[in-house]
Amino acid sequence: MNVPVWVNGELYDPAQASVSVFDHGLMVGDGVFETVKVVAGHSFALTRHLDRLKLSAQRMDLPEPDVEAIADGVRRCLAEAPGWPLGRIRITYTSGPGPLGSDRGDQGTTSVVIVGEQKPFPLTADVTVVPWPRNERGALSGVKSTSYGDNAKALAYAKARGGGEAIFGNLAGDLCEGTGSNIFIVRDGRLLTPTLASGCLAGVTRALVLEWCGGDEADVPLRALYEAEEAFLTSTTRDVQPIRLVDGQVLPAAPGPITAKAMEVFAERAALDADPR
Repeated sequence: MNVPVWVNGELYDPAQASVSVFDHGLMVGDGVFETVKVVAGHSFALTRHLDRLKLSAQRMDLPEPDVEAIADGVRRCLAEAPGWPLGRIRITYTSGPGPLGSDRGDQGTTSVVIVGEQKPFPLTADVTVVPWPRNERGALSGVKSTSYGDNAKALAYAKARGGGEAIFGNLAGDLCEGTGSNIFIVRDGRLLTPTLASGCLAGVTRALVLEWCGGDEADVPLRALYEAEEAFLTSTTRDVQPIRLVDGQVLPAAPGPITAKAMEVFAERAALDADPR
């Protein structure tokens, strides 16, 4: 079944959906995006994702997206989708068509909603630390930008070495994030995750884990990942995923007791509220 694609307020057959080749989301990565989980035909935490889309756009000095229209686009696409056990929504918002350079155009923005099936992640993750640090002081630090070249290169590097996710440190030498995930570690019995000042994305699942399961935000040296008692990744489509290996080094438990509790609590709370505010 071909699920229609929503582009600027209209539904199109996937084979017919298109944006301009001059769109700056394509030309220079001048846009922002969100990935939203779909469970049994229903989006999860859509309000939080749309709030973050607005914040990312604001931080890139893009016009404010019409999130009500985008939410309607999500509903219209989901109404045409089959009942996958797990799916994902990709929302993309760009500055629209522009000239052959970094200057933005004046033809209006582009909004796209695509819905597809999501295969479950493995029960545990093997991660690879990459040699390129995040710049926590960069203009796009913490922005969910379509400029994902760093992530694509890092993930390819990790997979070539047997990892399923790449992990970044930052310029300060602290733990930061994955290419599409946040990271938590257990150290001296404490559940810790890097602060937003580390340059990591303010993940929706990260925030819910902190709210529902506890834990502290802290600047954590990158080397602490190798010494962790437990560690896990969080993301929209993986929820809470225990880390088994770090650069081929086996962690003591995957999941350990704190991770297992976080997995349990997150699953229970998420099942009770599909749009936690």
